[in-house]
Parts: sequence; structure tokens; C-alpha cells
Amino acid sequence: MFEDDTDRVYAVVRNPEEQYSIWPADRPLPPGWDPEGFTGPKTACLEHIEATWTDMRPLALRRTAT
Repeated sequence: MFEDDTDRVYAVVRNPEEQYSIWPADRPLPPGWDPEGFTGPKTACLEHIEATWTDMRPLALRRTAT
């Protein structure tokens, strides 16, 4: 993917199925991914995802389970 760089800023991104990932903030987002609103170092972004993404099931599956 991309080389890890301690100076690199990442953005937390989310797809339509509400699955999260990180992406270098200085790069165009891949199709289908939107910024979630949190940016920072890689470790901070991953910690944010861990605290935010509590149900790993895709949105479509969560909708059918209710």
C-alpha cells in the first residue's frame, strides 16, 4: 500500500456499508469511500476506528438482522 511515515497524516474513511479504513489524507479517496471526519497519525486513526466501529458486520447484514 503506502510506506509508513511518522509524519504522514491519515483520514478515517467509511464506505456505503459503514466499514472503516484509513487513507493517506493527501491522496484522493478511492471510489466508494467518504471521509468520516477524523484525521491524524496512523495510530490515532486506528484507535478512533476501534472505538467507533463496534459492529463489524456490513450495513446490509445489520439491517436484515433486526
